[in-house]
Amino acid sequence: MGTFCSVIKFENLQELKRLCHWGPIIALGVIAICSTMAMIDSVLWYWPLHTTGGSVNFIMLINWTVMILYNYFNAMFAGPGFVPLGWKPENSQDSMYLQYCKVCQAYKAPRSHHCRKCNRCVMKMDHHCPWINNCCGYQNHASFTLFLLLAPLGCIHAAFIFVMTMYTQLYNRLSFGWNTVKIDMTAARRDPLPIIPFGLAAFAATLFALGLALGTTIAVGMLFFIQMKIILRNKTSIESWIEEKAKDRIQYYQLNEVFVFPYDMGSRWKNFKQVFTWSGVPKGDGLDWPIREGCHQYSLTVRYKVIEDYSGTCCPLNRGIKTFFTSPCTEEPRIKLQKGEFILATRGLRYWLYGDKILDDSVTEGVSRVRGWFPRNCVEKCPCDAETDQAPEGEKKNR
Repeated sequence: MGTFCSVIKFENLQELKRLCHWGPIIALGVIAICSTMAMIDSVLWYWPLHTTGGSVNFIMLINWTVMILYNYFNAMFAGPGFVPLGWKPENSQDSMYLQYCKVCQAYKAPRSHHCRKCNRCVMKMDHHCPWINNCCGYQNHASFTLFLLLAPLGCIHAAFIFVMTMYTQLYNRLSFGWNTVKIDMTAARRDPLPIIPFGLAAFAATLFALGLALGTTIAVGMLFFIQMKIILRNKTSIESWIEEKAKDRIQYYQLNEVFVFPYDMGSRWKNFKQVFTWSGVPKGDGLDWPIREGCHQYSLTVRYKVIEDYSGTCCPLNRGIKTFFTSPCTEEPRIKLQKGEFILATRGLRYWLYGDKILDDSVTEGVSRVRGWFPRNCVEKCPCDAETDQAPEGEKKNR
């Protein structure tokens, strides 16, 4: 009992509410239908238990079901790992590179993001998955990926059982016009005959389960390949998007820069071991990360210094014609800037940037920064960031 409790940890009984959601209901329903029908078809109509092959086949079906459910529930209930409430970096000077979350009353650690569904800052957040009704991140990334691998494999086995069951049961009942085709069906003959005949209801249920199995194999299999692609590069889905936008911006502006992702260890095997370990516990603590040579924890953060005042108007005429006509079409606010202030840019357009203004007391007191759009031509990148940053302006911040 103690071993079981140590495998799947519940912070409290409220975690069980995650099951009351359309995602887990559908996912567990598909698993239940495919597993149950595969076992019924196998035992009753295709491969009886009194044979060696039938016994091995039945044990394999149970094994697939257990492993799939274990990794599914582990990904759901173990969770991604959340940034501790009230967390701040050990070095107070590092706070200037991090956003402050008013909801969690803490700074966002490197690679973390705030999830509106979970209402917490998630460590190494990949995405919020509705099928497990939880986020995929630092702590459950391995279990989630194993689930994506095992589910298609189990469905392929189940699909084989469904096809062979329908084929063997319908072979002598229907004529397909294959008069010249001779197939040896001695292996499909049951002695004695099945207790329950393979009727129309059984055929319909098997056909329906086959459709679910094939659909799951294709859909979940594609998700598995996507996850493995980013794991072998030691990235998350969010960071992959940021990198793609950064490279597009380099090409767009024809900048003589090379994007270097700071968390890529340079080897697929090393990246793989950052997520999958023999102990099942991912490396690190989810707050500090190993980085490539020449980078640091905040290589994806860009800090700007205001060089000209900006009044905060929506379409400023004094910032140039191009800035005036390319003002972002959004309800997000503009922020008033004064010369000498500092800005952390999180995203941007060609002539506009979006970011947080660092207040004088935000580093030490944790006061929320003022956030909004501002013209690109009224700020310049700080010299200290220019020496270490590897991504183009406006696209380097991933927090």
